[in-house]
Amino acid sequence: MYDRIKGFRDFYPGEMAARRATIDTLEDTARGYGFREIGTPALERAEMWTDKSGDDIVDELYAFEDQGGRHVTLTPELTPTVARMVVAKQQELSKPIKWFSTRPFWRYEQVQQGRQREFYQTNVDIFGSSEPEADAEILAWAADAMTNLGLTGEHFEFRISHRDILGGVLESYDADVDTEDAIRAVDKSDKLSTVEYHDLLIGAGLTADQAVEFDDLIAGGDLEEVREFANTERVDAAVDNLQNVLAAADDFGAREFCTISLETARGLDYYTGVVFECFDSAGEVSRSIFGGGRYDDLIESFGGQPTPAVGVAPGHATLPLLLQRAGVWPAEEVTTDYYVLQIGDTRTEAARIARDLRERGHVVETDVAGRSFGSQLNYADSINAETVVIAGEQDLANDEVTIKDMASGDQLQVPVESFPGEHERPTLADFE
Repeated sequence: MYDRIKGFRDFYPGEMAARRATIDTLEDTARGYGFREIGTPALERAEMWTDKSGDDIVDELYAFEDQGGRHVTLTPELTPTVARMVVAKQQELSKPIKWFSTRPFWRYEQVQQGRQREFYQTNVDIFGSSEPEADAEILAWAADAMTNLGLTGEHFEFRISHRDILGGVLESYDADVDTEDAIRAVDKSDKLSTVEYHDLLIGAGLTADQAVEFDDLIAGGDLEEVREFANTERVDAAVDNLQNVLAAADDFGAREFCTISLETARGLDYYTGVVFECFDSAGEVSRSIFGGGRYDDLIESFGGQPTPAVGVAPGHATLPLLLQRAGVWPAEEVTTDYYVLQIGDTRTEAARIARDLRERGHVVETDVAGRSFGSQLNYADSINAETVVIAGEQDLANDEVTIKDMASGDQLQVPVESFPGEHERPTLADFE
């Protein structure tokens, strides 16, 4: 026996059915907004990450040298890949570019609740628009996807902020502040004690008094108070932008799910504007369900023309935790519309019935293991077959088949030429 590798998961049919239903809902919602599906490679050049984050990031990657001597890695996220794709065909692509995909990623990190070393995300991105409506459409898609999964505002909230509000306030201090370090401290603040948080802010360049003042100002979340305190064009523009995004989100039906939270920072350096994270409203899921935001400089940093961008990426490790807590996780079971049971030498007619039912779009199984009547019936029950069609030698000699409703146990003989006949989804009731 071989053990499964730590941080990697198996998904048996029942759980996979629930995961597939969830993924289909997210993707169908994206298609409704006009997002187009893309496919991306599992392997990329490691330089796409080391050039921007330094060689130390290799410790977090599944990186290696391939047989051609290239330094490659299993992709830990999608954003650099889609940036590369946009740059490669930037002049050919109609703007705005609206893409989505669902696929696995790999990071070598500590395994914990909602975090595996192989994990799946549905990425949804818009490239080519700096308008508030683009940010709002990402929020609206996320809100619709969540409600289409059966959630309500009682289950989740989007905590929304703006990176330039944080950066602008920090720059307004008469001090040599490392803005990115301070923003990373804000991003970690909900996991730290007040003393630990303030120490990080002090380490980033604020004085002790300034750290307390900054903490109180940001925690208050009053945009006009922040505007007045900073009194800079950068903060003015950021506050206006955030308010415009929220106004558009109101028109798009997503504002009710949004809460202004200036302590929401998103730790990645490439975020440039509005950022948000989705949280469990009840606080029972201890970490962010997913997040997103604007990253206007990334395409240019990959050698492309300046291209604004905004996106979001629900993860399929954390999202099920919320769906399960809310009681809307899809049933972990396989379902089957029909099982065609064979008794004796009836394969030809049984296969014809199975084909006819499949052509009508139904899930149909039939015996491929030469089992007895009882074994086939037990199998049909195990796969939750709704209806069993019994094609026995004696039945067919009488030009009949037997239809059995598995829920009630009732059954009826019907003419073989009438099944499935003109019925799109024939059941016992159609022949009584």
